[in-house]
Parts: sequence; structure tokens; C-alpha cells
Amino acid sequence: MITSIQIENFKIHKSTSLQLSLLNVLTGMNSSGKSSVIQALLLLRQNYLKGDLFDGLQLNGDLCNIGLIDDAICQYSDNDNIHFAFTESNGVLYDWVFQRENNSSNKDMFSLGGQSLGEFPLDNISLFSKNFQYISASRWEPKESYPLNTNAVELKNQISLERGMCELVVHYLYHYGKEKQLQINPELKYPGVDSLDLLDQVSAWESAISTGVNVVPQMVGKAFVLKYSYNRNGDFVSSNEYNATNVGFGLSYALPIIVALLTAKKGSLLLIENPEIHLHPQGQAELARLIALASQSGIQIMVETHSDHIINGILVATKMFENQEKRGIDKEHVKLYYFQKDENTQIATYENIRIVGDGKIDLQPDGFFTQTEKDLKYLLGF
Repeated sequence: MITSIQIENFKIHKSTSLQLSLLNVLTGMNSSGKSSVIQALLLLRQNYLKGDLFDGLQLNGDLCNIGLIDDAICQYSDNDNIHFAFTESNGVLYDWVFQRENNSSNKDMFSLGGQSLGEFPLDNISLFSKNFQYISASRWEPKESYPLNTNAVELKNQISLERGMCELVVHYLYHYGKEKQLQINPELKYPGVDSLDLLDQVSAWESAISTGVNVVPQMVGKAFVLKYSYNRNGDFVSSNEYNATNVGFGLSYALPIIVALLTAKKGSLLLIENPEIHLHPQGQAELARLIALASQSGIQIMVETHSDHIINGILVATKMFENQEKRGIDKEHVKLYYFQKDENTQIATYENIRIVGDGKIDLQPDGFFTQTEKDLKYLLGF
């Protein structure tokens, strides 16, 4: 598990150092640096997988595109070096400095200026291993069909190759659900559904978004099709199967998150952007509960969100744990960061908002989900 990350002179981050836990929530105003934290990790991973990490830092690749060197360097930095470092739970520090060559503004790669690597091989680390998933905000909308990629899905254990768009999620679900008949961790099962079968549990968690839904991945020729059917109370037979393009967007947008959480092994790392997209508040709260349960089971998750329902769902999960209910997360396993952009320096600033107990937080900075309160005060005439 990554226990800390340091980012210097990268985009809006002049100097950012975050302590991490199992569940790490990044929130704040737009363009305040949340996505850049995730991009720092993605850059390290994509360069390692391409074999470039010990030569320099290529800014554009399969996981993210930053652009040119001037797009990557913090405008108000004191030098032209980018510094990334992180610490693992065993205390080992992994540290890289990437430097800009002279007259290299039109380049898209930094050279390696220095490194301090504690242990090899790096593929034992979740960030660089198969036990990793990236789910971006730009994931695929419902499609008529989905691609097949045996190498990525069945050997590398990935639901996505292109910038976290999750284009392989249906192949992944078909392989591990239908072919392998994977049984999930009992700690993550949906209440009232005893079957640990992956497909049954995916359908159960999706039913929190659309009542009674069944998720049906199918292989058709050299591609995959995603179907949904529905059960009514008392029915023994499901409805007709509907193509993913003919049901709500929320089901398809939530699907890769649910699949990734239910199939992740202990020690895995998941990066999830905006899990709330296209979801009703109840669906967001249920998804937050699953995220909390997965983290409590030993999966490290970093979530970027703009949703108070995701935040509140996590806070509810901490209170459930305190009340010694079976489902929840220890507040000590949650890190909550609120990012802002300093108006004077245009540099990312951040606050660590602590969960003090009973689902409560120690402070609520202006802008930290205060809009509802402001609107209600106006509507009520306060």
C-alpha cells in the first residue's frame, strides 16, 4: 500500500505531500489539482509499463496525455524539474526527479535527473502490477458492442487500456463471471443476496441503481454485448433483455466501478474519478458504501469526487463501523482532502479534513459542500 505521495513542480502543484490510507478522497473546486494527483501516479505507471521510467518521463501514453513539457511544469516553480515520490507501507521510498533539457519546450519527455529506488522488481508494487485499475471520468457511454482483448483482460487483469475508459469491462465481466465463475469476497456481498457469484453480486449492486436489474454479458462473434433484464416482485421469469443503449446511462457508468471493486484482490490499487456520474443520489450513496467496504477489506482506493452524496455515504460507513455494525469502514482508514487554488499564487492548496467520530468532520471550509446550506438559508429566509 502507498502510504504517502509527494508531488513537486507538476502542473498546479508546487509542493504537495499527502499522507494516504486505504480510502483516499480528493474533493474541491474545479481546476484545484485533484486530477493532477491521479495523473502523477498514472504517469509513473504508464512509463514503467513501457520501460521508459528509468530513462525519463514520457508525458503522453495509454493512461493519460499531459501534452508538452511546458504543460507539465508548474508555472510558478523555482526550477524546471518535476519530482514524484511515494512511500510504501514497509517504509521504502521510491523517488524520481525528471529534468528539462535546454530548449526543450516543444518536447513531450523529461530526462531522468535522479532516482532512489528501494526494492526490485517494481511490479511487486500495486501501482505497477496487475492488481491495479484506473476508472476515469471519461468512461464509455452505453455501446451496441464492446471489444475483445484476451491479453489485457485475461493475462493483465485490466478492464481498460485507453485512458481509463473501461472499454473492456464487458469482456472482463464475461470472462471472470461466466467463464471463471469467480466468487467474490463475502465482506462485499450485497445485503440479502447470499450468492457470492460475481454476476449475481454485480446485478445486486446495480439493482441499487435500477431496481430488479440483471446484468447479462454476452459474446457475439469477436465482440461482446451488454444486456439488461428486469425482475418484478413475484416473477419467476425475467423480462426481455434490453441492449445497454436502451437503459439508463447510470447502469453502464457504474458497472466498471462495481466490477473493479468486487474483483479486486487485497492489496490492489484502484483510482476512480467521479463515481457519481449519471447516478441518482440513492445510487451514489450505495456506491459509496461499496467503496468503503472494499477499502475496509484491504483494497487501496483513491476517489476524486464532486458529490456530497459520495462523501456522506463514506461518513455513514464510518459511523456504522463505530456502532459495531457488520458493514462499514474504520475512520482511521479514511483520508479526506479538500483542494483549492490560491487566488494570489495560482498554486494548489489543500486541507486534511479529519473524521472525528460519529460520522462527523473536524472542519468545513467554505466551498466544502456548503452550497446546499447556503441555498436553504436563502429559501427559508435566514
